[in-house]
Amino acid sequence: LVDVVESGGGSVQAGGSLRLSCTISGYTYRPYSMAWFRQAPEKEREGVAVIDSNGLTGYADLVKGRFTVSKDNAKNTLYLQMNNLKSEDTAMYFCALRGGPCVVTLIRSFYPDWGQGTQVTVSS
Repeated sequence: LVDVVESGGGSVQAGGSLRLSCTISGYTYRPYSMAWFRQAPEKEREGVAVIDSNGLTGYADLVKGRFTVSKDNAKNTLYLQMNNLKSEDTAMYFCALRGGPCVVTLIRSFYPDWGQGTQVTVSS
């Protein structure tokens, strides 16, 4: 049984930084893709960043240059470093993963396993 747990969310002022973590347990598939999504109130869930087991990354245009996705294989943990945060980054952030051939994609339906999310609030 796969368990996905996000942490690190909180409240920050515009221009500030946060680092989100996603700890994964019970997952032994190789290769894989892991991604961050976010959902603001009354909006669709959208992809933010993705990394595959080879370390290849991809980002949504809205966060390029500000967010960095990384992973620590020894800790089974995915990270999202968010810098220069803006009020429009306010959302619930979710971690998602899928085993199988490496695909760097931010298509929501590609990912079967999800965490419960962590809230990020950016005040201007």
